Amino acid sequence: MRTKTIDVVYIKAGGGHRAAAVALDVAIREQGRPWRVRLVDLVDILDPQDVVRRITTKRPEEYYNLRLERGWTLGLIRERHVLQAALRMGHRAVVKRMQAHWDASRPDLVVSVAPHFNRQMFDSLQRSRPDTPYVTVLTDFADLPPRYWIEPRQPQHWICGTPRAALQARAAGCDPARVHRTSGMVIHPDFYLDHQVDRAAAMAELGLDPDRPTGMVMYGGHGSKQMRVIAKRLADTQLIFVCGHNSGLADDIRAMDSSAPRVVLGFTSEMRRYMRLCDYFIGKPGPGSISEAISQGLPVIVVRNAWTMHQERYNTEWVQENNVGVVLESYRDIPEGVAEVVDNMDAYRVAVGRIGNRAVFEIPDLLQSIMGVPQAWPNLTAAV
Repeated sequence: MRTKTIDVVYIKAGGGHRAAAVALDVAIREQGRPWRVRLVDLVDILDPQDVVRRITTKRPEEYYNLRLERGWTLGLIRERHVLQAALRMGHRAVVKRMQAHWDASRPDLVVSVAPHFNRQMFDSLQRSRPDTPYVTVLTDFADLPPRYWIEPRQPQHWICGTPRAALQARAAGCDPARVHRTSGMVIHPDFYLDHQVDRAAAMAELGLDPDRPTGMVMYGGHGSKQMRVIAKRLADTQLIFVCGHNSGLADDIRAMDSSAPRVVLGFTSEMRRYMRLCDYFIGKPGPGSISEAISQGLPVIVVRNAWTMHQERYNTEWVQENNVGVVLESYRDIPEGVAEVVDNMDAYRVAVGRIGNRAVFEIPDLLQSIMGVPQAWPNLTAAV
């Protein structure tokens, strides 16, 4: 049987989309599926000559990530409307460029983990390879209509990690037979590995007190200025800060006074190890961050206010609906949020333990079914 080629299309804006693409690639390879997975950066399709970077010195997604790092999120909803208007006006040109890419790459299945462009990718694939299935994996807990993730009545497949997202897809006129549910968001398979950690020894090595409640503070791969605020307000709280690629932020936090032990890290590939040392998580209400924390048994503390990105606001409702953490209105309330979680840790841990997210292992089976490939090996959904 010919090896099937799957293109997983992502964008680097925010980091979570590429992380989902990488996680799916790893899961497929670890399960031994006879497929060739290609990770495709959407910007490379739209701007193969890297014209934007040569003119402005930055790729388009770098401007977005810089805004997240500095907390300039208040006007992003307006920019979303501008982008959607531009896509409507430039639809033919975008489809033509994407069609040329599919003509050359000839995939057997296209999986999108990117919002905004699903109409253009679907139309271009239909023009180039009409028999090739198109799948969108929502990497948010819910859609943000109109035309963020879900294209009304578009005859493609949708993989949704929450009941809300699946309901939205059906309400938008999508074929219920093509709306597929998983048990949550896609996170890296490493978060499911059962590595035993001597917590006391590991914390002592880091200079932390193993008998003291410990929180992790993380705001994506580029950090956020809000981490300085948290460091100041929680000077008497034992914390591990993960600042990602933002070395200036890490230096600032290291220089701040603290009456409690704290560890400040830059980018690390050992997120799971550090999460296993913590009792709770403080961060932005991103779907990946929330899901990773919960997978490690950590209740979450997040903030929802005017600066919260619109596509992440339902995530905070999901936290409250499932009682897996605390949603605050302001960073001024962070000490009270920590006290609430620590004082009720047992109840929060029970609620967190009810979330059985194994989406990254479920999706390969769905993709196989969508491609119409007979199952030639045991079901591996539960494999780790």
